[in-house]
Amino acid sequence: MTTDPGPSDRRPIPARNYGWSKATTRWLIARGLSPNAISVIGMTAALVAGGLLAATSLDLPDRVLLLIAAPLILIRLLANMFDGMVAVESGTTSNVGEVFNEIPDRISDVAVLVGAGYAVGGDPVLGFAAACVAVMTAYVRAAMKVAGTTNDYSGPMAKQQRMWSIIVPALYLGIAPASWTPTWGPDDDWGLLAIALIVVAGGGAITIVSRTVRGLRVLSRGPQGE
Repeated sequence: MTTDPGPSDRRPIPARNYGWSKATTRWLIARGLSPNAISVIGMTAALVAGGLLAATSLDLPDRVLLLIAAPLILIRLLANMFDGMVAVESGTTSNVGEVFNEIPDRISDVAVLVGAGYAVGGDPVLGFAAACVAVMTAYVRAAMKVAGTTNDYSGPMAKQQRMWSIIVPALYLGIAPASWTPTWGPDDDWGLLAIALIVVAGGGAITIVSRTVRGLRVLSRGPQGE
């Protein structure tokens, strides 16, 4: 059961207001799916996606694996949206939900980004670096929240941007001819996923700094905004 932080302290997701998302929320509630179960489903999808990405470096049909992994990452994002919507709509919010909001998310980030690092065209060092930055990005948000600010979900590399940075190249690599996927890097072995991981890590570092600076400014004004 997910904590309801209030409208001003929730991750801004425009899709919450779409008709299909509201209808899906009602459908999930009618089937008795709890917010926590939805969170776990999203984490499971991310774990499988990370494994499939890593498996592309083996002697396996990598295009098929990429085309399965990409929608699983999208399912992870959708689950993260619907767990909160179901909790609010069904009136099942609780403090336990905060744990199910955060821990599965961190596991999901690490699974997808490390998996992308081991994928064809990825780089393990870049995968672990991007995963560490992603965890640190969330940690800064949580630390500032504990210190007294509202949750800061700003980017440029928040969760949605991180996941889409992997979804898009994974889909491209699954569809595009091999001749359309050039390589770069010190040993000419960096493909699109390595570049995506660099973007995630770099954008995440900027996000860490911007969230820290913004949070410290808010805290320096004091509890009354002085």
